[in-house]
Amino acid sequence: MNEALSQYSDWSYTTAVAVYVLAMVFFLIEQAFGRKGRGAAERTRTRQLVGAAVSPGGSSKAAADDAFEVLPDEPEPPRGPRSRAERFGRMGVALTVLAVLFHLAALVLRGLATSRVPWGNMYEYIMVVCLIAVVAWLAVLRKSPVRHLSAFVLLPVVILMFIGGTMLYAVAAPLQPALQSYWLVIHVAAAAASSGVFLIPGVASMLYLVRSRHENNPAKFARFGPRLPSLDVLDRVAYRTTVFAFPVFTFGVICGAVWAEAAWGRFWGWDPKEIVAFVAWVVYAAYLHSRATAGWRGTRAATINVVGFAVTVFNLFFVNLVTAGLHSYAGVG
Repeated sequence: MNEALSQYSDWSYTTAVAVYVLAMVFFLIEQAFGRKGRGAAERTRTRQLVGAAVSPGGSSKAAADDAFEVLPDEPEPPRGPRSRAERFGRMGVALTVLAVLFHLAALVLRGLATSRVPWGNMYEYIMVVCLIAVVAWLAVLRKSPVRHLSAFVLLPVVILMFIGGTMLYAVAAPLQPALQSYWLVIHVAAAAASSGVFLIPGVASMLYLVRSRHENNPAKFARFGPRLPSLDVLDRVAYRTTVFAFPVFTFGVICGAVWAEAAWGRFWGWDPKEIVAFVAWVVYAAYLHSRATAGWRGTRAATINVVGFAVTVFNLFFVNLVTAGLHSYAGVG
């Protein structure tokens, strides 16, 4: 064991958490003082629709055709308060990238200090899950105008990392004998990657339910709802990230069954971890099926996705730390 590298890893971990908190503050400033509404693209489309509807000599068919035309974003002249808020948002993204670099350094240094893959206990596993979640969110930011929601994503990341770095911290040490297998690299990596990505649709679906509920109450919606993206954007973010994470999760479940057969002589043994993982798989499969069916889009599909995220969190903490089973190797303390 290399104590110096382990210490550097711990320092990098703590620094990453601090920078995530600072980035979250910057995103909250943008959220509080940034512009309201559904975004430039939707406002541009609305202006085009109104223009098509009232233009002289324009036929109703032409107006109908314009109604389904996807138009590019139109730059708007900057304003003082709005420009400052957006600068805070951009600085929040820069700080998030910086925190990811510290986060990655903590993970790599942990692996170098122990001469093994750095996901052999709960502390390390949560470190990987949170890193994947933030990297996935940065990828989403490149595709969707949802930057001002970053505080909602970073909040669970900061909470998880705080719990991992305090209550679940484990001193760098060799792997337990039960984990000394090449399947640890494959199975646990797939489980951690999918769990990290699943955090994104979980947050997006919860915000979908919040906005959907506020839209039915004009007074509440006027105060809070316009600061959230449209229901269509939230639904699209949740669906696309789940579509990406679900095959990885399925691969991890299959690898876990193969590892169980090699280690314990059976593919399935009704272990609590296996049961809850299978329940999570069924819930996410039901979400994708319901989301692909027109009659189950919207609130009902978002509710199923939130249930899937809740099962994933339950599997991460309760099953690993409370129940007794063949998977009780959290290595806490």
